[in-house]
Amino acid sequence: MDVGSIVIVSVLVFIVAALYSSVGHGGASGYLAVLSFFAVAPATMGTTALTLNILVAGVALFSYIRAGHLSWKLAWPFILLSIPAAFIGGLIHVSEKVYFVLLALALVFAAYRLAMSAAGSKEGTESKHVKLSASLPAGGAIGLLSGIVGVGGGIFLSPVMLLFRWADAKKTSAVAALFIVVNSLAGLAGRLVKGDLAIGGFGPLIVVAFLGGLLGSYYGANRFSGVVLRRLLAVVLVIAALKMVVALM
Repeated sequence: MDVGSIVIVSVLVFIVAALYSSVGHGGASGYLAVLSFFAVAPATMGTTALTLNILVAGVALFSYIRAGHLSWKLAWPFILLSIPAAFIGGLIHVSEKVYFVLLALALVFAAYRLAMSAAGSKEGTESKHVKLSASLPAGGAIGLLSGIVGVGGGIFLSPVMLLFRWADAKKTSAVAALFIVVNSLAGLAGRLVKGDLAIGGFGPLIVVAFLGGLLGSYYGANRFSGVVLRRLLAVVLVIAALKMVVALM
């Protein structure tokens, strides 16, 4: 890409990183949407998105841990099966059309469900206990899908946790950030094994993604209320879903 395109992509990546990190996400679906505007190859898109995902979600995870929102007891069952599943997903090769169809459908579903739950959400709603029979398979299924499409999985996990009231918004964001980091690493490992690790010339995006992640995660962990986080997450999902639908036309 030329210099002008790199500048535009950098600005958009900064915005995506700030918005997504505010809800504990790394922004992979947003980066995929941005890169798709510039006809970047799917392999490069997936690898670049996962790399930025690890960085931004890692920054968000640090902010949420520092603010005391991460529950390891809540997080580990979702992660246990998701890591090997994400690795397997990273090994699976799908055509470009199937790739975008899977991503679009997943994002549309997540956006719709979260928007519906956010509309009627109340601050301080009591959380339900999560049974292992629910969290283990949920983590595994989300990990597999995430590895295939090249995202960390938080964009699928967060709506599910909020929909079933397994945690409040801030704890959900913290678990999602951890989930994203470990599954993005597993997804990258799968791509490395199958020889599909292509990051292209997007090294400069690391700096702007890091700065955006710092800004967004600070406000998400310390300033925004749970209701605001739900609404921000709904917006994030809608934007990402609409872009993927447009890419299919």
